[in-house]
Amino acid sequence: MNFKTKLIHFFKLIFPSSLTELWVFLFFLSLYGILGSYIAINYTIIFDNRIPWDAYFSFDNRSIVMTGGSFERHPLSYYFFNWIREFAFLISNGKTDVTFRLVLAWFSITTVSLAILQVFKYLKNIIRIPLMINLIIILFFGLFSTSILLSFTPENFTYTFFLLCLYNHYAAIKLKKVEKISGLALVFAGVSVGGLTVTNIFKVFIPVLFEKDLFTKWKKFGNAALRVAITCICFILLYLNRIDFKYKNIFNKTNEQYEKFSNVKSTPTWDMILSYFFGGNILFSNFIIRDKHNMKGFHFKGLIMDVYSSWVPYVFIALLLSLIFWSYFRNFKNKLVQVVMISFVVDIVIHCIMRFGLHTSYIYGGHFVFVYPILLGWLFYSYRSSPKALSFLTLTLGILLVYLGVNNYLRMTEFFWFLDSYYQ
Repeated sequence: MNFKTKLIHFFKLIFPSSLTELWVFLFFLSLYGILGSYIAINYTIIFDNRIPWDAYFSFDNRSIVMTGGSFERHPLSYYFFNWIREFAFLISNGKTDVTFRLVLAWFSITTVSLAILQVFKYLKNIIRIPLMINLIIILFFGLFSTSILLSFTPENFTYTFFLLCLYNHYAAIKLKKVEKISGLALVFAGVSVGGLTVTNIFKVFIPVLFEKDLFTKWKKFGNAALRVAITCICFILLYLNRIDFKYKNIFNKTNEQYEKFSNVKSTPTWDMILSYFFGGNILFSNFIIRDKHNMKGFHFKGLIMDVYSSWVPYVFIALLLSLIFWSYFRNFKNKLVQVVMISFVVDIVIHCIMRFGLHTSYIYGGHFVFVYPILLGWLFYSYRSSPKALSFLTLTLGILLVYLGVNNYLRMTEFFWFLDSYYQ
């Protein structure tokens, strides 16, 4: 396959390659575009030079845009956001005004729309479920709180969200065709995904474990080990170069961050797991307004999520998790299902077991929420020959979709009240 053909396949993978895919992409681009543009034009919350972090839901908009974030957690994002920031400055003539905010918003709008498209393609081309069911699942996914918030937020999570959706789709194509993941793709995924959030680099290697005959033929095992080793070497060298090879700083800063984000005892652990890790990424919870300051004398209002105050959201989350784990055990022998579930387990271990950032884990949704629509797709696929089961699943998902839409719409009206009060 020559370079031109590979390039065409690459663009077909990322962008719409059929009329249906185009309509799905344009729908979400319009939906998020209206939301993000309205916020960028009328409010300062997307980028305010005085507020480096925590204006809403613990996102670090200004800090990320200007510096790429902390090197111990986001080692290479400095370079990535340099490009975005300089392009935004180019369009806005060097000002951090409404035009600057619009450019940042539209980067996020396009990126999240492409992430939604990747999941739609996965459901359409890998699982091959009926179009109507696919559209219901993808609308459900598009209304997740993570999808809504990241669609106008310039953050690492926004781009990690897209890259992980893209890589999972690409890896599924390769595994379905019984092909190995190319070394170049592995290096690109490792550097980009791991560079934006270091813990996600482990997810890049998960599909490699499921390549055919990997553990029965030494030649294939050696080839896979070489690809993984090259990816790790490239990533480590770029990481060390970023910090001038002062590797001890990594351990010192990592310990500081772990202590800072893992020792919150104000809320029971089980409630943080349900309300923040499993819940807040999908279904908006109650909001709390807090007094914040930027360490330089400027005081502002910040918005964070509280745990759920009603039993209904807990039932919603319990039902959704039941469908997800039902899908997993129903499709246990499916290697593509194992790939996404193991990826999910990585985040469960980091946030729920190690408790890193558990009290704000609703902001990490871009790392794993794509698992939900994919596993829902596999659940529908497993019952493709059972009309009664399909009807039950469709009805259940329909009810969840309606509740999700109503709840998140009402919460977004509260979010706009917050913007009207403090960020005009």
